[in-house]
Amino acid sequence: MGYRKIQLPREIHTGPGIINKTGAICRDLRFEGKVLVVSGPKTLKIGGEDAIKSLQEQGFEVENIIIEKASKDAVSNVQDMIGNVSLVLGIGGGKVIDVAKLASTRSGINFISVPTAASHDGIASPRASIRNKGGSVSLEAEPPIGVIADTKIISKAPFRLLAAGCGDIISNQTAVLDWKLAHRLLNEYYSDSASALSLMTAKMTMKSAGAIKEGLIESSELVVKALISSGMAISIANTSRPASGSEHKFSHALDVIAPQPALHGEQCGVGTIMMMYLHGGDWKYIRDTLKAIKAPTTASELGIDPQYIVKALSTAHTIRKERYTILGDRGLTEEAAEKLARKTGVI
Repeated sequence: MGYRKIQLPREIHTGPGIINKTGAICRDLRFEGKVLVVSGPKTLKIGGEDAIKSLQEQGFEVENIIIEKASKDAVSNVQDMIGNVSLVLGIGGGKVIDVAKLASTRSGINFISVPTAASHDGIASPRASIRNKGGSVSLEAEPPIGVIADTKIISKAPFRLLAAGCGDIISNQTAVLDWKLAHRLLNEYYSDSASALSLMTAKMTMKSAGAIKEGLIESSELVVKALISSGMAISIANTSRPASGSEHKFSHALDVIAPQPALHGEQCGVGTIMMMYLHGGDWKYIRDTLKAIKAPTTASELGIDPQYIVKALSTAHTIRKERYTILGDRGLTEEAAEKLARKTGVI
């Protein structure tokens, strides 16, 4: 039996106002010298400035770069800035964290994730989603050495982002079913421990759906911890399988096809409803839970024309062909895709 290495965050700090302890946390992790802070134009004001002040108070020299897109160019620009820094901090949403994560990985520098919203499980995962030719590609990266999640800041982010994060967590249900299917049919590697963590995270979030409310720090803490757990399940498995299956294929297909795609987690949530129906599971419970969280459950709520939903369903199997799911190798015909979307009330 071969050896495996599992990389997980060394420290996770959550709570209201924790961003003001950023400098002390970095000192406790024994970093020193120059730090590069990667942020967005809005997230610099939301959390970046407080983090920079905290770092400077602890004697760190700080450089800052602002990025606006999760693109290859953005990754290259961050890499060019890294130089002789000892640590990279990504302070922002998914785009900022993914760019900072990938750039630090390629430069062999440690990375700390500082989310300002809880919209997807990239907060702590060993993956980075980068825009590529109209769509996005998921790339391997080192997981963060630490996570600093200020739940006060996250609670003030648009509630739509938190609801999208819930959709991403809930999608673990069909992702694990797809993984089990590939294990049974193709003898694909499968991890019981990673699957158990992934499913527990999804089920606990669904059980607490009624308590996830706009503006509540407690709601933000619940979701951000679930997203971190989901990311850790990916690290344990050494594959995104515990959190990415047919529902993610559907979402990625929408990213390419739809003129104006919705948020990643929103699309994955809607995809989970339909993929759970294909698996013969309780898709109505998925739908009702998303409704309780005020996450989209229909094409209309996603802001996407039904024709693109049908097209994405019928082409989703072509996304990451090596990843076998309930969609099979041949996928759905357009007639079957439309029937599925209508049966589940998505269109």
